[in-house]
This record gives sequence, structure tokens and C-alpha cells, in this order.
Amino acid sequence: TVQGYYHPSCESNVNLSHLSMHRHKQRAGKEGQVLHRSKRGWVWNQFFVIEEYTGPDPVLVGRLHSDVDSGDGNIKYILSGEGAGTIFVIDDKTGNIHATKTLDREEQAQYTLTAQAVARDTNKPLEPPSEFIVKVQDINDNPPEFLHGPYYARVPEMSNVGTSVMQVTATDADDPTYGNSARLVYSILQGQPYFSVEPQTGIIRTALPNMDREARQEYDVVIQAKDMGGHMGGLSGTTEVKITLTDVNDNPPKFPQSVYPMSVSEDKVPGEEVGRLKAKDPDLGDNGLVNYRLIDGDGMSMFELTTDSETREAVIKLKKPVDFETKRSYTLKVEGSNPHVDPQFLAWGPYKDEATIKISVEDADEPPVFVAPSYTFEVEENAPEGTLVGRVHAKDTDVANNPVRYMIPRYTDVEQFFSINSEDGMITTTRPLDRETQAWHNISVSATEIGGHHQDTKVRVNIKVKDVNDNPPEFATNNEVLMCETVAPGKVIETVSAVDKDEMAHRQHFTFSLAPEVAHNHNFSLKDNRVFMCSVKDSVRLTQDVYYLPIEINDNGFPAMSSTNTLTIRVCSCDSKDTILSCNVEPYVLPAGLSTGALIAILACIVILLAIVVLFVALRRQKKEPLIVFEEEDIRENIITYDDEGGGEEDTEAFDIATLQNPDGANGFLPRKDIKPELQYPIRPGIGRPAANSVDVDDFIKTRIAEADSDPTAPPYDSIQIYGYEGRGSLAGSLSSLESVTTESDLDYDYLQSWGPRFKKLADLYGTKDCSTNKT
Repeated sequence: TVQGYYHPSCESNVNLSHLSMHRHKQRAGKEGQVLHRSKRGWVWNQFFVIEEYTGPDPVLVGRLHSDVDSGDGNIKYILSGEGAGTIFVIDDKTGNIHATKTLDREEQAQYTLTAQAVARDTNKPLEPPSEFIVKVQDINDNPPEFLHGPYYARVPEMSNVGTSVMQVTATDADDPTYGNSARLVYSILQGQPYFSVEPQTGIIRTALPNMDREARQEYDVVIQAKDMGGHMGGLSGTTEVKITLTDVNDNPPKFPQSVYPMSVSEDKVPGEEVGRLKAKDPDLGDNGLVNYRLIDGDGMSMFELTTDSETREAVIKLKKPVDFETKRSYTLKVEGSNPHVDPQFLAWGPYKDEATIKISVEDADEPPVFVAPSYTFEVEENAPEGTLVGRVHAKDTDVANNPVRYMIPRYTDVEQFFSINSEDGMITTTRPLDRETQAWHNISVSATEIGGHHQDTKVRVNIKVKDVNDNPPEFATNNEVLMCETVAPGKVIETVSAVDKDEMAHRQHFTFSLAPEVAHNHNFSLKDNRVFMCSVKDSVRLTQDVYYLPIEINDNGFPAMSSTNTLTIRVCSCDSKDTILSCNVEPYVLPAGLSTGALIAILACIVILLAIVVLFVALRRQKKEPLIVFEEEDIRENIITYDDEGGGEEDTEAFDIATLQNPDGANGFLPRKDIKPELQYPIRPGIGRPAANSVDVDDFIKTRIAEADSDPTAPPYDSIQIYGYEGRGSLAGSLSSLESVTTESDLDYDYLQSWGPRFKKLADLYGTKDCSTNKT
């Protein structure tokens, strides 16, 4: 018999014999044998152990007992499975099972173990192993917890009672299937009477009507969850819920004042601000938005209303200029209303308010005002000085009505054609005007009040100069008329036209006639404005080549003006088709200028000058020749490079030794090529020049230097002078030291001591035998 720890909740026991018989029948059926009921080996109960037991002794969980156990100690009980040997231990002789540690159901609710009886000496199983369960019996050792707190909720203001705000949920780690350890009940500890909570669900609802956000916006609510069904002795947990009332449009706009006084000066221009006002609405966002409009008043045409987008103020602006002398006050009525109205609160309306604005106009010192925006006058040209042109008038509109003074700004009438009377505004001319020079005069007149702030205003005055027929007509063009000498009589040779600087009146026209002195000529006639050929001769050129025909032009104006203009007619040679071939124009061209021969001479001179310039440029581009002319090439101007050493004085093939010995040449001095000497000096024959067989080189060099310094034809620049003359019978031979590197020289150089200070260095190097080793 298996005996377990007794607990009032252990109402069901498991009989191991039933389990053993069921297994035995299954095995026999499979083997085809007759099934016999076997004697049960185990009788046992389900085991329970209370969690969190803290007694001094291990807790007895239960006892295992086998029917084959006769109590002589030959049977040993073995326990295996979860926690066997660590949490649960068994007495192998008695079969008692103890829990050695404190158990926590929240960590593990049950343990599965296996029990078996074996022979103590052989460890041979005496019974088949069987499993059993040890359940950890729960106690209320865990308080409820709100895992997602603190909570934040929002609910519209003015919500009805019972409006759901949110639901909070707590959890309990105790066993919900055993007792009331995990049965929770919710209650509100803080937040009454505004909110309530459902005990079973944890749903928070509004408990007070008409909660106004404008009065109080936020509420801190504390919710408690308690287990054991809320009975005494249960554990509890709390959480905070911050509830915010959201805004609804439950407040209409309201102007703080019923009347707003404002003022505006009469000198303000349209668009300037007059004043501001604002209706208050405690609602937020769109619910507190206020639109403004003018609904009544005698100033609706003079003022306008706009809304400042940042401050949401109604801005009153001037729409038209106001005049203190005309009207001194205006009244406006402004309405402010909510554009977004909640239908739920329509009964609380109306959602608008009205206010009255009284605007007073202030007097300002204004400049004078002309009675007309501009003036246009007319005056005849050539009118005498002081002729009246017109009058302008301005007045001071202020209450003081100060007198006005007039003037013409000089920059509008630079030449000062007009003057104005400063007191009455009469404009007169200062000189006769010419319409043909300037038909319109546009000036300005300034009016300034005397006293006050000396403000002035200007007006435009346009003066038209009326035309008077004071200019005679004249030919439109002054071109010559070319006429063939074979022109037939009666043919029109020219149609003349005229122009007049004056204005032509309606139906006014020009009349053309021949001057009285040529009215009876036999060559030409004039009808209207056409000139006819009247001659009956075969050729008019036989008489003269050019005809001057005076024509009188009358403009038929008032008074009539006329002038005599000369028409020049030139007779030309023409072919059979009346194509002009040539005309004798020389008499009209040449007397006033140069003759043909003079023009040809001028052109010839120009061509010669151009040729000289071209030749000079060409010569400049040629390669420049040496400045000094030698009959033969000047060896001093050449550098000859060769790779072999000369043979001294005996080597005469490379250079002309005679030239080196006598550089002056046989033909006297050598003239310069780049200049022309003013004086030609004959070569002075050998003044102080040593003989050809002289060996005094120092004297020779000094002589040549003196000649070069005194020679006016010598080059003015530095040049290389080559002196190759060593003197006849010179024992020095070649001065080259190239051979001295490998051979010893037996020449005597003591004579260099007598050559003077110029050869002192050479004398020191070669003058003694002791210095032979220093030759380089």
C-alpha cells in the first residue's frame, strides 16, 4: 500500500492494482494466452506538498509500500525522476519520501517521479517501475502587479457620466485554479469623485458630469488590484493613471470690451493700421479659432478689416483717405465667430460675439490742394513778354486756412520761359515763344502755405504754343534736275514740292509760280507744281549747260507767307532712250575745290611716299653687315675652331701672317659702315710705331692703343683687338704650354723680364729654371 501525505484537497486516489492489471491484460492479449488476474503489487495515493514550507524538518511527502515487503529489510525502495536525490529523498527501507528544500509553485508546479522496489542484495526488480506526480500546492504568496503602468489616458471634456476612459489589468503569479489566490478585485484609491473603476474588469469610467477642461485639465488616479477576491488578508498592488481632458468647442468667443475707441490722423495713407482688437476664446486649436468681419457702421467704405495670422487679432486698416474737415468720426461694428462648431454643443451657443469700434479723425497740417489735378493752357507764339498764359489756384484745407504762395521750380522750366505771381497764381511769359522750336512746355507749379509746417504740393501745367504763320514755305529737296538736251517741248521735266514749318490749316495748300524776272522766258513754264520744257530748239545745250529757274512758293496762310526758291536744271547728253550719258558738272564742282591735275599730283606724291616706306622696311629686314668695312674679311670678327695645334710662326696656312703683322692694311684706315664720319683723317705714317723687326712688344701695344683711342672712325664699343706680332727673330716661339706636360723645355725665358709690367706674370712663371715644374 502506498500511503501519501494527507491533505483535505486529496479527494482522488489512484489504485496501482488497476494499472498493473490493465498492463497485464494487454500483454496477454498480444501473446494469445489466457489472461489471469495478477495480484496487485502497488497501492498508492497522489502526493501533494505545500509550497514555501519553512519548518525545521524535511516535509514528509508520502510513503511507498509494496505487498512483497514482509518487513524483514530485504526490499530496497528506489526513487528517480525530477528532483530525485536533490529535492526529494526516499528512505530505502521504509519508503518514506521527504522534501528537503522549500518549493515554489511559481517556479515549478509539479514533479514527475518513478518508484521501484528491488531486492536489496541483488538489486533485482521485484515490481515494475511506476510513475507518480508530486504536485506543489499553491499558497497566496504573490501580490497582483500592473505590468504596463503608469498609464496615460485622454477623454473629452464635458463627457457623459460612465464614458469609458481606459482599462487597466493586473496579473497574479499564484495558481488561478486553486483557491482565491489569483482572484483579483479592482478599486480606486485616488481620483474620486471624478472617475470610477469596475471591480471585475478594471475599466475606468467618468463619474462626474460636465468636467470642464478650462477649469481643470489633468487628473491623477490611483487604481488598486487585490487578490483573494478582495477579502481581508489578500495581497494588493497599485498603479497610477494620468487622465487628461481634451478640448471641445464648448466656449463661444467673447470680446473683453463692448466698445473700442480708436483714432486716425487725416494725413494717413490707405493701408495704414488704425487699431486692433481680439475676442477671447479659452478653447484650443481650431476650437478656439475666431473669424472677424465688419457687419455694420458708417465707416465700412472707409475702413477694412484683416486678421493677423500670428496673433489672431482683428486689424482695422484705412481703406480710403479721411478728411477731418469733411467727417470727424466713424462707427464700425465687428463680429467674432467660431468657424468650427461642435453639433453636440449647439445648444450652448451662439458661438459669436459683437463689439463696436468708434474711430475719431484727427486734424493734421495738410499741404495746400489745387482745385484741379492738372492744368492745360494755350498761348500764341511770338506773343510779347508778359502775355498771360493762365491761372492756377490752390487752397489750404485746414481749419486755419492759411494763405498760399506759388512758385515754378526751376528744374521744370530751365530756360525760364514763364513766371508766376506768387500770390494769385497768374502765369505769364518772359519772352516770345517759337512753336517751331518747342511746341509744348511742361512745367510744375508748387503751392506752399504760409505758416504751419510749410508743406507744399505740386501740380502739372501743360502749355501749348499756338501756331502763327511766320515761316515761308520752301522746297522739300534741293537736288538738281538733270535734263536731256534732246527733250521734247511740252514735256514735264520736274514736279516740285514744298514744306512749311508752320501748321497747315484745313484746305490750305501751296501755290507755285515763276518769279517775275523769268515769267516770260522761252525755255520753261510752270503749271501747278510741274515744270515743263517750252524750248523749240534742237538742243538746249547750245545755249547754256545750266539753267537757274527761280520759283515763288506761297502758303496761302494768314498772313500769307511766300519765298523764292531756285531750281537748278542741268543739261546732259542722252542716248536715244533718254538715258543720261554725261553732264558737264565741272564748273559747279571744281571752282570750289581742286583741279583734276592737282588731285593727280597729290595721288602721285602719296604713292611715292608709300614706295619709300616699303623700301625702307625691306632694307631694315635685311641682315646687318659689319660696322667696319674691310677689303678682306676682318679676322678679328671671326672665331675659328680647329682641333689641331698650330705650328707657331712657321704655320702660315691658317691665317695671313702679313695681316697679323700689319693690321692697318695697305690701303690706309678702314672706314666705318654704319656712320659717315664728318672728318676724314689721313693715316699718320707710323708715329712712334716700332719697326717690323722690333721686339719691343710693350711699345707696340701702347702705340696701337693710342692710335685706337685717337681714331674717330674706331668702333665706339668694346671690341677684341688681336695682336699677333711677336717681332722678327723672336726666340720665344710658341707660348703654348701643352708640350711642357710631357717634355722638358730648354728655352731661356729671361728676356720676359725686359718686356715690362704687363708680362711680369709670365716672367715669374717661365723666367727661371726653378719654376719649370710649375708649368701647366
